[in-house]
Amino acid sequence: MDILYPVCAGIDVHRDTLVVTTLRVVGTRRVAETRTFGAVTAELRALVAWLDAECIPVVAMESTGIYWKPVYRALRMLSPQRTVWLVNPAHIKGVPGRKTDVKDSAWIAKLLMHGLMRPSFVPEVAQLELRDLTRYRKKRIGEQASERNRVIKLLETSNVRLSSVASDPLGKAGRAI
Repeated sequence: MDILYPVCAGIDVHRDTLVVTTLRVVGTRRVAETRTFGAVTAELRALVAWLDAECIPVVAMESTGIYWKPVYRALRMLSPQRTVWLVNPAHIKGVPGRKTDVKDSAWIAKLLMHGLMRPSFVPEVAQLELRDLTRYRKKRIGEQASERNRVIKLLETSNVRLSSVASDPLGKAGRAI
């Protein structure tokens, strides 16, 4: 099998820990090194420093829940020359027998080395932040509408039928009544 990336790393991302395996081709054999890092900022900086010291140009990690976001941002912002791949877990979980975090990270690195997976689309940081902001705003507006409906329902169950006499029961006229 062809080797596309002779030096790479795979990261298995969890809530509190990151298991990272670097993989490099030395002569005719592969040399792997695995380390575990925490998910706090100081540990993310230590991870980036270690990857820089090992001269790792490309990294792949699973996109599990929201835990990948701070890791991705740290890898991109602290070391912008590095290529970071976010990979769909469904594309790499199909192999039986991989039950540990160390095996998962080594498997991700091996698939990356041979080019057997493709990265997911991840927009630029500014667009990611804008998406987060608009999703939060949409959620808050939905919560506000739900709360209005709860108040109107509570009034109607108490036999106060403001919606029959006011177009907006919680508007100026409805509150005055």
